[in-house]
Amino acid sequence: MSASPLTLYGLNICPFAQRAVITLLEKGVAFEQVLIDLDNKPASFQAISPLGNVPVLGVRQADGSEAAIFESLVIAEYLDETQPGPQLLPADPLLRAQHRAWLAYASSVVSGMVGIERAADEAAILASSEKLASRFARIEQELGEGPYFAGARFGMVDVVYAPIFRYFEVFESFRDLGIFNGLPKVKAWRQALAQRPSVRNAVTAAFHDELVQYLHKCQSHLVTAAH
Repeated sequence: MSASPLTLYGLNICPFAQRAVITLLEKGVAFEQVLIDLDNKPASFQAISPLGNVPVLGVRQADGSEAAIFESLVIAEYLDETQPGPQLLPADPLLRAQHRAWLAYASSVVSGMVGIERAADEAAILASSEKLASRFARIEQELGEGPYFAGARFGMVDVVYAPIFRYFEVFESFRDLGIFNGLPKVKAWRQALAQRPSVRNAVTAAFHDELVQYLHKCQSHLVTAAH
C-alpha cells in the first residue's frame, strides 16, 4: 500500500493527466503516480474509471479504502480546495468564474490539437492550425503583462494550458505551423510556463519520443509528410 494518501493514475503523454501532476507539484504534497497502459488497462483501474480514461485520483480513506475522483478539472479543483500550498483559483467569486470560463475554453484548444494529431492530409493540418491560431489570438487579447495568465501569480489557468504548449514543442520539431505568429503575449506566456519547475517535472524524459510514437500510431500527416 502506498505511503501517500494520494495516488494519481495517469499517462505520461496525456495533457489531462499532466494537469493533475502540475497541481500536485504546485501544492507540494506527496503522491504516488501509477502510469496506465490505455491499450491494456488493468481491471482494477477500469473499476475506478467510469470511461476508462486518465487521470483518476485515488484518495485513501481512514478505513484503508480508496475513493476515486475522475475528470482532470474536478481533480485539480479538489486538490486546490483540500491541500495546503498556494491557491490556484481566485478567491473572488466573479474572478473565479471568469477563470473557470477560460478553463472551459481550453477544450476547444485541445480539440484543435487533436485535429493535428489525427490529420490525414495537408488540408486537415491547415484547418486545425487555423482554428488554433484563432483560439490563441483570442487569448492574446486577454493576457496582460504576465508572466502568467493573471499576472505575477501562477494559477489554475496556467496549469491547464501548460501541457497544451508542451505538445507544440513536439509538433514544431516536424514543422512550423505558424499558430503563434503575431501573438507576442501568448509566446511569452508559453515560455514562462515551460520554465516553471512543476511544468517541467510533470512528465518524464520519454515524453517527446512517446508522443512521436503516438503520432505515428495515429498516422498523423504531421509525421508521415516528414518522411
